[in-house]
Formats: sequence, structure tokens, C-alpha cells
Amino acid sequence: MDEEQTPSQRIDGRIAALGDWRGEMLARLRRVILAADPEVTEEWKWRGVPVWYRGGMVCTGETYKAAVKMTFAKGAALGDPARLFNASLDGNQRRAIDFHEGDEVDEAALTALIRAAIALNLAKKPSLKRQS
Repeated sequence: MDEEQTPSQRIDGRIAALGDWRGEMLARLRRVILAADPEVTEEWKWRGVPVWYRGGMVCTGETYKAAVKMTFAKGAALGDPARLFNASLDGNQRRAIDFHEGDEVDEAALTALIRAAIALNLAKKPSLKRQS
């Protein structure tokens, strides 16, 4: 990929390059993430992983042969009343949702989870600014 591309352009490229249900799923999840909060920003990390930030890392969108995985950086600290988390359940920090071909996406519940992750990020204590 061209080093001159923005993270959003790289994510567009990944979605197009997948060319199958995984690209469609990643695009759908991306739309939900970006609609959840207009201040979410996109990054491209770790040799090709889309990452969304707002007040800190919110989640990643990894693609595998049989799944599209949304990993929430602080998922263990989030309530999950809709029981969306179905992967990485044993860790102390992260939680993930694996989406497989044909899976339905509960967009309302996913939006609530994304907003909860953002609220958690924004609630962290501000660091003391250096005095000059």
C-alpha cells in the first residue's frame, strides 16, 4: 500500500481487497463505529489492522479466513447486557466479538457497546499538564 494514503483510505483498500463477506462485514462494522460517535478517528496499525480511537483505543477490526474480529481494548471493564462478546473472554483487559459469514449484527447493541467503550476512555483521569 502507498505510504501516502490516510488510515481511512487504507481501510477502504482493505475492504475492497477482501472482496467477500469479510469486506462487507468490516464495512458494516466500520459504519456502526463511525456512526456511534462523530469524533471517532481511524488508524492503521500493526501491518494492516484498522483501529478506532476516541479518548484512547476503542476497538480493532481484524480480518481472518473465517471471521472478522472486533477487539475492544478495555472490553473486560464494559457491561455487555446483549452478550455480544464471544471471544477473548479470559483476558484481564480485552474482549472480542467474532463475526462469521451469515452472522446478524445487532447494530443497536453494538452501538451501545461502542459508546460505553468511548465513555470509559473519556472518564479516565486527566494527566497533569507540565508547567512551563
